[in-house]
Amino acid sequence: MRSVQLGTSPQGPSRGGTQPGRQAGRTALVTGGARGIGAGIVARLAAEGAHVFFTYASAAADADAVVADIESRGGRVTAIAANSGDREQVRQLVNTVLERSGRLDIVVSNAGGGTMKHVTDLSDGEIDRMIDVNIRGTIDLLRYTAPMMGPGGRLITIGSVSAHHLPDSASSTYGMTKGAVASLVRGLARELGPRGITVNNVQPGPVDTDANPADGPAGETLRSLIPIGRFGTVAEVASFVAYVASDEASYLNGASLDIDGGYSA
Repeated sequence: MRSVQLGTSPQGPSRGGTQPGRQAGRTALVTGGARGIGAGIVARLAAEGAHVFFTYASAAADADAVVADIESRGGRVTAIAANSGDREQVRQLVNTVLERSGRLDIVVSNAGGGTMKHVTDLSDGEIDRMIDVNIRGTIDLLRYTAPMMGPGGRLITIGSVSAHHLPDSASSTYGMTKGAVASLVRGLARELGPRGITVNNVQPGPVDTDANPADGPAGETLRSLIPIGRFGTVAEVASFVAYVASDEASYLNGASLDIDGGYSA
């Protein structure tokens, strides 16, 4: 079965640098995995041998494309329709993964989003959506999955350099939600570290995706602020996340790690 119903075209990474077998025998869960960075992470973990469950909110066609691509390469993947801003759906998602896999080794909280407006221009709904998905959805995912994990477990959040670097005047609320994620990770690292579970936060800067294309309206301005002169790629972020999820990163805990070409330097 390719997908599960509970109640976006992927920009997959190149296979260069993939370490086949590094995640063999492990089960991973990635939220927001049908498009962009999430789809790249799903593909990378699957290429390294994990059975990857991923969620999508509405982009069923994109989710099917991710599944088809990974299965054509011999990977194991399952798509699940779930809204990360809905607490009951997150709870049911975790139960479904446990029922189907019996274990969970890697969790990547990638689902998120933001509306870039001055705080005085944001609607109630826009504020609530950012808080529901970026903050509450992340807390719910981590608190429901942590009890399923044993020593060697990896909890990874996909934050943003906007948590600490706000070069424009229209990202204060979005940055606030990502700052909350970074704070949560520091606390959980102390809470879960004694159980052998690490918790880390990967913070991308400008990355070339459908939602923020390098050739889009803000592309030239953003490139001028990046010392290496270009946007990051989905493949680069996915590779970094795969490292954080690996045994090689077992001493990495409670960190917020920027991957931004120097954008926030």
